[in-house]
Amino acid sequence: MGAMDELISPAVVARLRAAMEAVAPTGDFSALARAEDEVPGLRLRERVDVVRDALLRDVPAGFPAARRVVRDVLDGPHLEGWMIWPVTEFVASRALESGSTRDFDAAMALLARLTVGLTGEFAVRELLVARPERGLHIMRTWTGHDSEHVRRLATEGSRAYLPWAKRVPWLLAHPRATRGILDATYRDPAEYVRRSVANHLNDLSRVDPSVVTDVAAAWAGDPDAHTPRLLRHGLRTLVKRADPAALSLVGFTGNDLHVARPRIAGDVVPWNGDLTFTAAVTNHGETDATVAIDYSIGFRRANGSVSAKTFNLGSRRIAAGGSAVVTKTHSFRPITTRTYYPGAHDVTVQANGVLSPSETFVLERADDDRRQSGARS
Repeated sequence: MGAMDELISPAVVARLRAAMEAVAPTGDFSALARAEDEVPGLRLRERVDVVRDALLRDVPAGFPAARRVVRDVLDGPHLEGWMIWPVTEFVASRALESGSTRDFDAAMALLARLTVGLTGEFAVRELLVARPERGLHIMRTWTGHDSEHVRRLATEGSRAYLPWAKRVPWLLAHPRATRGILDATYRDPAEYVRRSVANHLNDLSRVDPSVVTDVAAAWAGDPDAHTPRLLRHGLRTLVKRADPAALSLVGFTGNDLHVARPRIAGDVVPWNGDLTFTAAVTNHGETDATVAIDYSIGFRRANGSVSAKTFNLGSRRIAAGGSAVVTKTHSFRPITTRTYYPGAHDVTVQANGVLSPSETFVLERADDDRRQSGARS
């Protein structure tokens, strides 16, 4: 199992059980005790579910009991780190079982307290699915909270495509619904919050690009010192798509560009080796251009298809009639987020969204594969 899965280990579950027993000494936490033996071998999300379900079995029914025990544990020193995640899910589950508006609001408030120790962003999605408008109304009040963690819960928990989290269909159908949260936090003093705002904005570019450029234009008209950087990060997907409004908002210009086919230093890349290429970008316009340059690699997949991934190469200022040559070395050494497969790949360079012709290269097989192939022949 991966290191991430071990974040909720038997020892972590045991500490959570001890924290619960400290505030409810007459309680029966046998399900939590069993969970200590059940979590090994499971993925992180599965471990969260096991511990949440154990809490649901051990803590007396009804949201008031759940609220009371969680608040008592919060008042002590023992609830900390990753054990908080299943506790947040337990709180949301009990509130939804109740169906009460009062319990819903109390659960939202409890998640705001819990998020300071880790995060409540995954549990809040359950509440948003059930009551999106009421949930967003409460989250809007968090944007003025003293804690940057609570302010970030507002921006992160309401993202359209929050990683690892349940989708909230209502948010996808109403992409302007979080505008109030974003407007209240784009000039937040904490980089932690502003980065969440930028990721939230980038998520919306997959839903409705016009919403993103409208919001970004308003912020560009009322910026602070951090707004340009936030916009560059929040508009990154639209810039790669050469959206004219997004390019203009982050200061990229030039509408008569040509990008030559990349030139590769050798058309075969060794396994665990590097791809090095150059490409020329020419500005045929009559004025200087500020150009966003990216490159895409078409990675071969297990089924033989090719899936492209775009990477940033930086920016260049190119004089009218001039050219800039860019060089990049891309590593094919092992990483945890991608599996490489031998065979034909391709590379493309783009400037303000203007694409070069693609160039093909071959990733060699691993040494072990080549030896096995030789043995068979």
